[in-house]
Amino acid sequence: MNRLTKLACIATILSSTASFADAAEQIRVLTPTWLGFAPVHVAMKNGCFEKRDLDVSMKFEDDLANVMAAMSRGDIEIQMRSVGEYQGRPRDKDTPGVIIGVIDESVGGDGVITDEKIKTVADLKGKAVASELNIPARLLLQMALKQAGMTLGDLQIKDIATADTAAVFGDESIAAIATYEPFMSQAVQNSSRAGARTLLTSKDYPGLIIDAIIARNDDLKASPKKYADFLACIYEAIDFIKAEPGQFAEMVAPEFGLTADEVTGVVSGSLAYTDLATAKGYMGTDGKLGKLGDIFNTLMDLNLENGAADTKLVATDQIDNSIISTVGAK
Repeated sequence: MNRLTKLACIATILSSTASFADAAEQIRVLTPTWLGFAPVHVAMKNGCFEKRDLDVSMKFEDDLANVMAAMSRGDIEIQMRSVGEYQGRPRDKDTPGVIIGVIDESVGGDGVITDEKIKTVADLKGKAVASELNIPARLLLQMALKQAGMTLGDLQIKDIATADTAAVFGDESIAAIATYEPFMSQAVQNSSRAGARTLLTSKDYPGLIIDAIIARNDDLKASPKKYADFLACIYEAIDFIKAEPGQFAEMVAPEFGLTADEVTGVVSGSLAYTDLATAKGYMGTDGKLGKLGDIFNTLMDLNLENGAADTKLVATDQIDNSIISTVGAK
């Protein structure tokens, strides 16, 4: 083969590679550091995104304001976060982002810890309770208070960072802390407080704390198929997780700085991944909202009551089930 022929072959290869890169649809994902979002890593490592010509990248960012700013700038196409957090300040009806799917639900990973002095939520009246602003456990606490005829205004709320749960729990002037795993279990297990325990968890309020897949509106409108492909890969990954839990734990542990055993421990006791059938039950299909619509409205009222949100959002405007309706269709 002469030099010109070789160059022609190389050019053909490069052209083919470039064409593939150009064909791949970009989706940049930003999520909190939470194992509920691990199906994205599974879909990457199992090759589903590549098979569907999707160029997916994922980074972690816990600060909601930073994530909302990134979506407003067009720096990301997808974020994932609990529905209650999604509604939080400074979101209003014009803020970019619409819910197109759900990925997991909390089944014990969020809760309120206390000690033997507190028997029920009603015993917290007038006492100091610590919590980070706008976390799911704070909404759980407010729901429990509402059922007891109380509000957050009946408590002395102390704002903390959730990562400081154990240290704050060492102060017995703090009657309870709204928090989440792994900080919740660590604080209880390592506490010297008599009767240290969980007062309530998300297990007591099934279906209330749901993590949503949120797409940037303009890109969703321009490229709906790539979002259908993305969702198909997520639910394929969830099927894999349920079929191969050990392999899954080994696969994603490095991404979260955990051991495989730690992954298994968190997932088995704190969260449940939503497969396609479950997700469609929450989202609804063909324009008719599923049970997520009612959950959205309940959380919206709680967020407005506790000052975590300024704008009342309407579920039908914030949940789009047109994409998930096409996933898995024959």
